[in-house]
Parts: sequence; structure tokens; C-alpha cells
Amino acid sequence: MRVLVTGHQGYLGTVMVPVLRTAGHDVVGLDSGLFADCILGSAPADPLGIEVDIRDVSESQLSGFDAVIHLAALSNDPLGALAPRITYDINHHASVRLARLAKHAGVRRFLYASTCSVYGAGGEDLVTESAPLRPLTPYAESKVRVEDDVATFADSDFSPVFLRNATAFGFSPRLRADIVLNNLVGHAVLTGEVRVLSDGTPWRPLVHARDIASAFARALVAPVDAVHCSAFNVGTEANNLTVAQIAAAVVDVVPGSRLLITGESGSDLRSYRVDFSAIRRALGFEAAWSIPDGAAELCREYLAAGLTEADFTRRFVRLAHLEKLRTSGLVDQSLRFQTVGARHG
Repeated sequence: MRVLVTGHQGYLGTVMVPVLRTAGHDVVGLDSGLFADCILGSAPADPLGIEVDIRDVSESQLSGFDAVIHLAALSNDPLGALAPRITYDINHHASVRLARLAKHAGVRRFLYASTCSVYGAGGEDLVTESAPLRPLTPYAESKVRVEDDVATFADSDFSPVFLRNATAFGFSPRLRADIVLNNLVGHAVLTGEVRVLSDGTPWRPLVHARDIASAFARALVAPVDAVHCSAFNVGTEANNLTVAQIAAAVVDVVPGSRLLITGESGSDLRSYRVDFSAIRRALGFEAAWSIPDGAAELCREYLAAGLTEADFTRRFVRLAHLEKLRTSGLVDQSLRFQTVGARHG
């Protein structure tokens, strides 16, 4: 299958592309390059790529593909709160436009990276795909809007699938340090402290980046009637933990580290536990990575690559990295590169 992966130079895309290639797919990337240089360790072997802002994709660039896997987004709640208009432009409007153009170009499958954060304050019960959606941030709200809008394009020639990923974790050559497990392990390795700023009580469902890649690979080739215009939670119930439990798992893995729950930021309204049985039934998907395994992997990779405090707090934090691009003049206020090829210096 010939597959276009948007955001192939991001945290998830860098992990997903090799999985798709190993499965025998012909993979082409599409990325503006905002995070292309956020590399820890050895540089990944990227596929042939189209360098374009997702807001500027043309129908001709989508022609000839059997499927589009749409990962590209501003994947950060703090950034969404700081710049909600840009978040909606990129995450919502550009995503819906991409799906529309893909359908016109003859693409038959459209796999969309949504999020379990659409459930917002989900309470104590396990939430299924049919649960009410209560997004609490512009990022999560944009995902809900895309699901609703793209679903209207579905027909016998165009089959969208909405994969609601749990919070990702795990090592990627293009690292993100601003997601919970990656962040807690980094602090443990660099400072010896696992610091939780909330009260630690909110529930979070977590899933390894490689498990997300595996779920997309399965959905890509599943019978159309098994996935057509359906939403699937991606993860495992075993990784539904409170933030305090996640932090305790890090302490168990990182030698000499200690847990500190400050509570200084107060209670977090985003709290939800997720049911993942639908994707098991439809695709036979089972997540392979536990939180302790992921924490151990991150610790090992951080130490091997010589992770520094400066990189951990700036280069691999989405908000800080984008602000650096803006203040340096490489991108404008809308996060578009000022000139073609500007990111290359």
C-alpha cells in the first residue's frame, strides 16, 4: 500500500514510519519540519518527504496514495492555551481540508490521530468510545471537531478511522519531554527528583509510541467494514494509572531517585480512565509496553545519549522550541517558516 504520513518528522511519526515500512508499505512523509531537528542520539532514516505546511497542502500532492495517516498537529495543551487560534487553524481547519482534498484525490483510507483527552473529566468509570466527549482544552476541542467534520465525508469510496490515542510515552529519536512519563523520567535522571506539581490524583491512560504505531498499522489493512468511520481508543487498561502511581513507577526504575508531590498547581480537572476493548475486538490489538518497561527504556536512552538539562527543558519541549523558532525569526507568528528551506539555515 502507498501511504502518506503527515508529521513524519515528529515524535510519533519518527517511530511509526519504520513500523509501516517493515510491514511492506511504500511510505512517503509530509512535514513542514518544525520539529525535524529535535533529535536525541542518532538521526533517524526518514523516508522521501514533501516539505510543506499542512495548511498549504495541494490536492496534487495527495494524488496516487492509497491511504493518508494524519499525525501532524500542534500536540500540546499549554501551546493550545497560549495560541488557540493557531491551534484551531492547524489542528482543526487544516485537518478537515486535508481530508477533503484526500477524498477528491482518490485516497480511500484516512487514519486520523485523535486523543483520549476528548473525554476530559471522565470520572472514575472506564470510558468507552460512546462516552460523552468533554474536551477541556483547545487541543482536545480541535480533535473533537475534526472527528465530527471528517465523518461527514465518509462513503463507499472514502473510509476515515479515528484513533484516540492515550497519552504517549517512550523513546523516539525525535524526543518529546513535555509528556508525563517522558518528563518524569527526565527529571529523575537529571535531578534525582520525580516532581509532581499537581496533587497526583488525576487518572491518565498511557500508551507507548510503538504500540500506537502498531495500532495504526493494523487499522491500515483491516477490512473496511471493521473500521469504517469508527473511533477506537488506543492503549491498555493496565496503563490507566494516577499521576502519583506513574511517578512511583519512575522512582522504582531510576536508581537513587525520590518522589516529591508538591501539589502547588492544585487539582487537575483532566482525569479519565479508558476502556480499550473495542480495538481488541475489531483489530486484535494488544498493547505490549507497560509503564515500568517504558520508564526503563527512557532512562537507558537518556543516559546513553547524554541528555542535558538545557535540551530537556528547551529543545524537547514543544512550547519552548516553537518560541525559539519565532524569536529567531525562522517562523512567523502563525508558525509558518518565513522562506522555503528556512529551517535548513
